[in-house]
Amino acid sequence: MIKIIRTNSDNPDFTDLVKSLDALLAELDGDDHAFYSQFNKTNKLKHVVVAYENNIPVGCGAIREFATGVMEVKRMYTSPESRGKGIATKVLIELEKWATELSCFMCKLETGKRQPEAINLYRKNGYKIIPNYGQYGAMENSVCFEKELKK
Repeated sequence: MIKIIRTNSDNPDFTDLVKSLDALLAELDGDDHAFYSQFNKTNKLKHVVVAYENNIPVGCGAIREFATGVMEVKRMYTSPESRGKGIATKVLIELEKWATELSCFMCKLETGKRQPEAINLYRKNGYKIIPNYGQYGAMENSVCFEKELKK
């Protein structure tokens, strides 16, 4: 059974999952990793979700304010042994629900072209590709998405 909790970036289970995420991204991003990692700091994240399977932390994600009414989805990760069970979708849905509760009307995010599973996850959950935004504008490896949230 999957249990989802809301927390913040001080949660040790979130911190451990993010360490695994960062190790994976270091491999996938290659030479671009230093650029991307500067935008992935987790301290002071107020809106974090951790997924547990049989009381073991297996997935996470976070949102942070991007602009008025817009949240940016960050630090999405599911441990390799727990993939294919819909955990990432459950985390994403909980983050979207939380964003709506915070009076947000949109979520946006960036992921990498070398992460086809992530791209498929976002497409499957109604996210549309948009032009790369902000610091990702010139990054050829980046794919940016957004989704309008339903109230």
